[in-house]
Amino acid sequence: MEFYYGVDMGGTTIKMGRFDREGTLLEKWEIPTRKEDGGKHIFDDIAEAILTRTAAAGGSVDSIKAVGIDIPGTIWEDGYLELSVNVGLKDIYPTEELSRRLNHVPVACGNDASIAALGEYWKGGGAGHRSMVLITLGTGVGGGIVLDGKVIAGAHGIGGEIGHLPVRFGEQEVCNCGNRGCLEQVSSATGIVRETKRTLVSSDQPSSLREIRNLTAKDVLDAAKAGDALAKSVMDTVTHYLGVAMGIVSNIVDPEVFVIGGGVSAAGQDLIEWIREAYDANMYMTKKRADVQLAQLGNDAGIYGSVRLVLPE
Repeated sequence: MEFYYGVDMGGTTIKMGRFDREGTLLEKWEIPTRKEDGGKHIFDDIAEAILTRTAAAGGSVDSIKAVGIDIPGTIWEDGYLELSVNVGLKDIYPTEELSRRLNHVPVACGNDASIAALGEYWKGGGAGHRSMVLITLGTGVGGGIVLDGKVIAGAHGIGGEIGHLPVRFGEQEVCNCGNRGCLEQVSSATGIVRETKRTLVSSDQPSSLREIRNLTAKDVLDAAKAGDALAKSVMDTVTHYLGVAMGIVSNIVDPEVFVIGGGVSAAGQDLIEWIREAYDANMYMTKKRADVQLAQLGNDAGIYGSVRLVLPE
């Protein structure tokens, strides 16, 4: 009996999955992320959950062959975690912390966005391709690069941070990273709302969005799909800058496919068509464009990517 575990660490919950040797998901569950006291309880909780589920499935600690884990933070090449603001961890080696609690089972670790990209590459929107770039459009804009099955995290763990490509020159507001004009400032869910509010103030154009008090990105996307001209003009701006960023990435990485995930991707195929159009308008080097697809794994991308780190080849 052999079990492999994928662990996706988030700021609110830790998602976990038990897999067999072939990568089949046998069960999944989640536990709360206890961030208090500098996150010192987190690895105890993960280890306890893995041991409990293993025993319930009829196995022992010897049945646990390997564990993969992703963490929202910068992971150095040697496995050192400098800081994870979302979960309260800093200055640790996560693989050592978890392995020690599991009788020294092999543990591998990576950045959450990069590992989600690996999951989508393996079992999701990137399946069947040799190279893929994942772009997640949520509260921020995240990303991950996978080439020939290998996550490209870079020497300092920031490979794939497409959200902080500067694409909007002249922007006066400061991004959370400290720069101005980042893709995240315009193409994230937060950015869509901000861009819409700017447009509503600067334009007298009629729009159903003027009647909404607590505006969300979903409101804007729904209105654009319904034909609201102002909402569509906002999404033209949002996807234009995303297309600019994708063009830049293509000239460096040249992926076969871009996979679009995150909460904004719930807008579905309409969003994909808008993005394809914007990407095509900003890709000049070749007539052969990367494909653009929706992510398929949703919240399971992290556990799939994490376990893929440790499965036998």
